[in-house]
Amino acid sequence: MTHARAERAALSDLFLQVGPDAPTLCEGWTAFDLAAHLVLRERRLDAAGGIAIRRLAGRTAAVQESLKARHGYAGLVELVRSGPAGLYGLVPGLDRAVNTVELFVHHEDVRRAQPGWEPRELSPGFEELLWSRLRGLGRLLLRRSPVGVVLRRTGGPAGGGSRDVLLGGPRGGARVEVSGRPGELVMFCFGRQPYARVEPAGSPEAVARLRDASLGL
Repeated sequence: MTHARAERAALSDLFLQVGPDAPTLCEGWTAFDLAAHLVLRERRLDAAGGIAIRRLAGRTAAVQESLKARHGYAGLVELVRSGPAGLYGLVPGLDRAVNTVELFVHHEDVRRAQPGWEPRELSPGFEELLWSRLRGLGRLLLRRSPVGVVLRRTGGPAGGGSRDVLLGGPRGGARVEVSGRPGELVMFCFGRQPYARVEPAGSPEAVARLRDASLGL
């Protein structure tokens, strides 16, 4: 089973466990809203433009609400569990390439919105994959950072050296070093700074500015 499929199954189980009205880390969204977002993203590409383009957000929101009305919570969860359709089914490996990080982040969006959460112990292979994806996305995710950022992976292979460091944000001025396991750094860079178990190092002002910044896609 791929990591994408494992995250999909675990998230679907969690959706059913917490129920449709459970909060998530996605501001203003319940678990019901998040399930509809995932189905829209994977099955209604014609309406997904508003996820990234503000002027299209109205149509995306309307379609998301229509999915909730049509399928109900349990139906949406089953669609999430069964996986994407259309193009994803035609291109081998596309689900793994496109959705692994998305599913991990949204799985944690539900987990970390519940009381008493703790970080999961991820397998070394999954951590390596998340770090690899972060190395590809890091500069994009940190493009709105007001300070320079050094991401330092902890718990990596011995002797990782430069492989365990990633730079982002402005090149000049104040800089903050953020250390943590790959999954925590992913959550941090996707704009979930208050819910990421990381260790920032830098001036108090620079650290505060980074923690309040709008990071992510």
